[in-house]
Amino acid sequence: MTTPDEPTPQTDQATAYWTTGPERGELRAEELPVPGPGEALVRTLYSGISKGTEIVVHTCSVPPRVAEAMRAPHQEGSFPSPVKFGYLSVGIVEQGPEDWLGQKVFCLNPHQDRYIVDVSALTRIPDAVPPRRAVLTGTVETAINALWEAGPRLGDRIAVVGAGLVGGMVATLLRTFPLARLQLVDLDPERKQLADQLGVEFAHPDDAAADCDIVFHCSASQEGLARSLQLAGDEADVIEMSWYANREVTLPLGEDFHARRLSIRASQVGVVARARRHRRTNAERLSLAVSLLKDPVFDAFLTGASPFADLPDVVQNLSEGRLEALCHVIEYPDDDGAVPGNDGAAPGNHTAITNSQDRT
Repeated sequence: MTTPDEPTPQTDQATAYWTTGPERGELRAEELPVPGPGEALVRTLYSGISKGTEIVVHTCSVPPRVAEAMRAPHQEGSFPSPVKFGYLSVGIVEQGPEDWLGQKVFCLNPHQDRYIVDVSALTRIPDAVPPRRAVLTGTVETAINALWEAGPRLGDRIAVVGAGLVGGMVATLLRTFPLARLQLVDLDPERKQLADQLGVEFAHPDDAAADCDIVFHCSASQEGLARSLQLAGDEADVIEMSWYANREVTLPLGEDFHARRLSIRASQVGVVARARRHRRTNAERLSLAVSLLKDPVFDAFLTGASPFADLPDVVQNLSEGRLEALCHVIEYPDDDGAVPGNDGAAPGNHTAITNSQDRT
């Protein structure tokens, strides 16, 4: 509280997206304080929707038992609602320490047009990485962590089950490894188009090659996990990357699991994988992730774009399956109301919210 002799700190306005109930969300105005020492004011250019996790939040399906563990780094509110959630934000520093001014940055921040954050939470975006593409930084980080967890070796045979955003990212990173075999496995034949763009072999689950050294499971289905156990070779690892939220999963553990001494290992990006935890920080992992986005192949995951004002409708349509996307990009207006143009990444497809089919 200020005294009569002290000036009242100035505040500014921001707009943020909040989940307000099951399948309900809205944009809310809020006040921003003046940045303090070591803090920055970031104006958002783009944010990305991490469909799997954000739809779980949108439907208020986060299990109470893990609600605290599943908090995003800059989340406000609590599960199930009201909650301000999200973690794929790209912006430009408008106020803050001199060496940060004008810097394009990635931050694990919710969907919000302007925000104050400590500069230690910001990741500088290299000049060679277009800001639109940089929204993928958090998902690349997830894939890096899974590879550190699994430790693929020279000549390995690997399957990635589930050709969504996370599975596609894992396959993208693995495509440059000296492997004997890499297959991206999915029920949807249209995902072959994505695999072709990535330069990775595609396989239907019925046709996927077995005897794998490592299987990454990313389909978020019990059928996909069961098939992953079948594809794993004797004493091999299945790296489980799916989050099932409040859904129960039944597995045929009387088949391959015990007879062939298989292992199912969880991979979760909240902490650095154990194999690198003592030698890498979360910030170093994020810096590595954004540096990899210099490769234009990652534009294959940017499958649509909408203005910030449409975000509540976009999330609802993603939830209902009326909008198909790998990573749907949200574009934010500048102070004059104009949205960013093409910044060197593949341009977004601005789609009609009511009947969009934006599948890659």
